[in-house]
Amino acid sequence: MEYDHETQVINFISGLLLGAVIGAGVALLTAPQLGHRTRRRIKKTALTIRDSATDRWDDLADEVKGKVDDAIDGARKRFAS
Repeated sequence: MEYDHETQVINFISGLLLGAVIGAGVALLTAPQLGHRTRRRIKKTALTIRDSATDRWDDLADEVKGKVDDAIDGARKRFAS
């Protein structure tokens, strides 16, 4: 199965973000701080990442919905003629 350019870019960015999140988590866990401070930082970072991921997911859903609507409109025009 061939991937188009957009799919490749999305896969690359997803992998990059996942690696950054894992790296940040490891860095936080190995940092020389008190346990409660580390847990607080992890929680704050996780909430920020969750909010960012939610926003990106909503944007992607809107984009996909727009493309599906365009495809449906195009199909209706072709079959109506």
